Amino acid sequence: MTGQLARRLGLRDAVMIGLGSMVGAGVFAAFAPAAAAAGPWLLVALALAALVAYCNATASAQLAAEYPTSGGTYVYGRERLGEWPGFLAGWGFVIGKTASCAAMALTFAAYAAPAGWQRPVAVAAILGLAAVNYRGITRTAKLAAIIVVFVLAVLGLVVASTVGGGPVTGGPFDAYGVLQAAGLLFFAFAGYARVATLGEEVREPRRVIPRAILIALGIAVVVYALVGTGLLRALGASALAGSRAPLADAVRAGGWGWAVPIVTAGAAAAALGALLALIAGVGRTTLAMARERDLPSWLAAVHPRFQTPHRAEAALAIVVSVLVLTTDLRGAIGFSSFGVLMYYLVANLAAYTQTDRRYPKALQILGAAGCVVLAATLPASSVLIGLCVFAAGTVYRFVVLKFRS
Repeated sequence: MTGQLARRLGLRDAVMIGLGSMVGAGVFAAFAPAAAAAGPWLLVALALAALVAYCNATASAQLAAEYPTSGGTYVYGRERLGEWPGFLAGWGFVIGKTASCAAMALTFAAYAAPAGWQRPVAVAAILGLAAVNYRGITRTAKLAAIIVVFVLAVLGLVVASTVGGGPVTGGPFDAYGVLQAAGLLFFAFAGYARVATLGEEVREPRRVIPRAILIALGIAVVVYALVGTGLLRALGASALAGSRAPLADAVRAGGWGWAVPIVTAGAAAAALGALLALIAGVGRTTLAMARERDLPSWLAAVHPRFQTPHRAEAALAIVVSVLVLTTDLRGAIGFSSFGVLMYYLVANLAAYTQTDRRYPKALQILGAAGCVVLAATLPASSVLIGLCVFAAGTVYRFVVLKFRS
């Protein structure tokens, strides 16, 4: 049956879901490729990514206050700009984040499972978290809170281990490298979109959603700045760029080798938290797109008891499980960043058209320009894959519209 989702989330729940998305596996995976691009200017790239993220967060907050429903920028784009911009935002989000789900599941299994068992364990994680989401958003929020607290404690341990490290030194400034690193680091900040996609399940959404988005982003920026500074102090830019497990290497460099298993457990938990929030966000966007028949309408069903988009989440779990068993998408950071940057480009353009304003329009101009610049400076392979995904979505919608007519 179809219907509305239940408003069960308060401010703390929404913040925890947003933090679970941002303080996820990105903090364990994004710093090394970003350091390879930016070198010792990593923190400048981080500040630039945070600035663009803030502009995008104000756009999401501005829009969520007026459109407190499931779907996030898919809905905002349709309402403010038209069906095509909304569709492309939703399509990029669903496809990109479905790939991210597979990447997070494989990342979790890489830390938590012995060799030979990683794919089955990844599938088990997907099905288990889908079952949590299936039974209600409050269960999702409670599990997200537990994971976030543990991951923050682990990151605090990492930062403490780097206190005795050397100073952060500069070097030749590469503007293009800094922009590329900012685009990669943006992947880690993009989780506040999950709060907006849950707009139909938040109590007092016009008040709570804007506050939750900015609080979650503010905490994430502080955490990432502390971790990034610690990694540069402990390893230096060159060693950080070549590290496969930078946070574990940082605690070793600080003489805290005993903490490596704890950091490994934190990385596994962070990937699990990101996967949990991704399933929730993709499920709600799929629900919104199915309501408008941009995806098959049977995906728009809402469970009569749990009031969750159970068909959308079940379909997502099946698709992601197949991806996990057949491909390795752990290198999907660049592609996911491209899709998310395009998603927020639509959000900034949509927020710019609003007349009842909470934030200056200049932030939306800066946010839109930042999205375009960061997307253009991502690795060429990421841009190419992203453009192919959007081209496929365009063809898909043309075929659907032709079939309907």
